[in-house]
Amino acid sequence: MNLEKSQKRLTKLHKRGFHGYPLIEIQYFGQSTQLATKVVVGFTQEEGGQTFEESFIAQSEIRADEVVQTTLLKIIDRAEAKTVVIKEGILQA
Repeated sequence: MNLEKSQKRLTKLHKRGFHGYPLIEIQYFGQSTQLATKVVVGFTQEEGGQTFEESFIAQSEIRADEVVQTTLLKIIDRAEAKTVVIKEGILQA
């Protein structure tokens, strides 16, 4: 899947809003607010349940990495997530 399609699909899933659990939460991190080099994906099976996290690191802009963006979509699909939350902004790593 190309980068543009991946980003468009992630945005669409996020804009749907809360539809229940399982829930996937995506947060980007970087050295500045302009460059994200790390992404953390959190998975919560049920309300009040434990959140499991997986992280990916890149040397360049991770939001422009086609492999990482496609992997995020595969994680969402395999988890059969009903809700996808993409945290706004880039947190300082």
